[in-house]
Amino acid sequence: MTKRCNITNVKPMVGNNVSHAVNKTKRKFLPNLHNTSFYSEILGKKIKMQVTSKGIKTVEKNGGIDNYILGLKNSKLSVETKKLKKAILKVKA
Repeated sequence: MTKRCNITNVKPMVGNNVSHAVNKTKRKFLPNLHNTSFYSEILGKKIKMQVTSKGIKTVEKNGGIDNYILGLKNSKLSVETKKLKKAILKVKA
């Protein structure tokens, strides 16, 4: 499974470890991912996702996973969340 947030699309960044002698070695900065489940009121079930802490706060601020996903453009969504948005729109219609 990729280390990428399904909501904010945050992925690992690359940088350097720098010692006191200013020796530089490559390292990875991994996102703060959590396996969480959000309850979709429209679908009537829980949805499991890998989300960063910032993504969890953003979803809660917008009033749940349904409101958040329906409020975003398709270009800003990952493949998994596009499928979820399509399912929500299908049930809502």
